[in-house]
Amino acid sequence: MYYSIIILVIKMRLRIKDLREDNDLTQKEISKLLMCDQSLYSKYERSEREIPLNLIIKLADFYKVSVDYLLYRTDNPYVNK
Repeated sequence: MYYSIIILVIKMRLRIKDLREDNDLTQKEISKLLMCDQSLYSKYERSEREIPLNLIIKLADFYKVSVDYLLYRTDNPYVNK
């Protein structure tokens, strides 16, 4: 069970990185949106720091995807579909 949680955390980090890159955004641009340092955001993407729930919600709203998609609970990125 613990192993599967670690895998989900890693996948979530990859998902936020992929979304950022797919939208041609830099870590600096996203860190401004989240009102944090670029170095801190980089740690989120590298799984060195846990992303607070309020920032996950901000990212979901910004990318127009569901929180479940960011948390790798679904492969459907769309909210309520």
